[in-house]
Amino acid sequence: MAESAAQLREHDGGPSSGLILLLAISCGMAVANIYYAQPLIGLIAPSIGLGPAVAGLVVTLTQLGYCAGLILLVPLGDLVENRRLVALTLAGSTLALLGAGLATSAPVFLLASLLVGIASVAVQMLVPLAAHMTPEARRGQVVGKVMSGLLLGILLARPAASLIADHFGWRSVFILSAVLMAGLTVILSRRLPERRPHPQAGYGALLRSLWPVLRDTPILRRRAAYQTAQFCNFSLFWTAVPLHLMESPFHLSQTGIALFALAGAAGALVAPLAGWLADRGLTRPSTGLAFAFALCAFVIAWLGRDSLAALVVAAVVLDAGVQMTQIQGQRAIYTLRAEIRSRLNGLYMAIFFLGGAVGSTMASLLFTQGGWTGVAWFGGAVALAGMAYYLTELTGRQAALAGR
Repeated sequence: MAESAAQLREHDGGPSSGLILLLAISCGMAVANIYYAQPLIGLIAPSIGLGPAVAGLVVTLTQLGYCAGLILLVPLGDLVENRRLVALTLAGSTLALLGAGLATSAPVFLLASLLVGIASVAVQMLVPLAAHMTPEARRGQVVGKVMSGLLLGILLARPAASLIADHFGWRSVFILSAVLMAGLTVILSRRLPERRPHPQAGYGALLRSLWPVLRDTPILRRRAAYQTAQFCNFSLFWTAVPLHLMESPFHLSQTGIALFALAGAAGALVAPLAGWLADRGLTRPSTGLAFAFALCAFVIAWLGRDSLAALVVAAVVLDAGVQMTQIQGQRAIYTLRAEIRSRLNGLYMAIFFLGGAVGSTMASLLFTQGGWTGVAWFGGAVALAGMAYYLTELTGRQAALAGR
């Protein structure tokens, strides 16, 4: 029988390297489901009878489903046994992906897209579980390693979907992912430790508690604000850069854009370093460094707008900065009350994911109106705004509230 999360934390020093790797891979596979449809809209829409004007609903409904799942499902981690919750959510993801892959009409596909988004929050059940398994001294490193899998899943989902669809059709992307989710359900059901929370209230009270948790947790609000700015820029860049790369002077194909995304994924390698810095009390200076990375990335992207190498460097630097604030934010909120950790994580993710939705929306508008220069300047402005807010952390009472 699998050990409990508490036993792993207290007696064995936390999860093994093999279990950490499994959690990282699982997070990457689960979160990728949100992003598969984005580069495939042009293929999906005509085959299910969806007009060009409303084709964006495919992505919008998936994002809205994810936000709904963060609010409605992730807090259940504070209420029900975690291993079973993860398994049931992944099973739901399997069915939703199958529905998307087999859909022949727009209403069915759009409903499946919504459900795919909801069920993809399994990843945000796994990250708090990893924190529960780990002693505080190692928590930042372990969460960083798990989160590197999540970011790689985000970065690699689009190129993987493009490459698979080029060879086997868009439906194969969803059907293959459904098979992978089914396998993951079985593996995690056997490998994850049990974790049984000790709730003092029911589900309704749990949801009603979300606003007081946000209101009364200044560290959560601050770290969520930081990551909202960073994830807005992440979505802005990765939504606009394929459009830029298809134009002069690059004229890249879908395969070329996929290879560019693979190169940019190197920024995810900073995750363990970010966790290491957080574990050593260096969250505050490294947060400032992360915003500096984001600002530098958009300066490089603007100055080197006609250079593929410069854009790759910008992508790596931006992804590194985003990953740093992400890991440090989760490390900070995981030092708070363990009994509400799932709610803290759900709120944190839901808030900054909305920032990502804003970035994605602004990308197409800015690129249409101002080209790549408009995108780069907006990204730089967001990074500067985030840095300005970060500077308030260095003064008096705000420093005490922000955590270290």
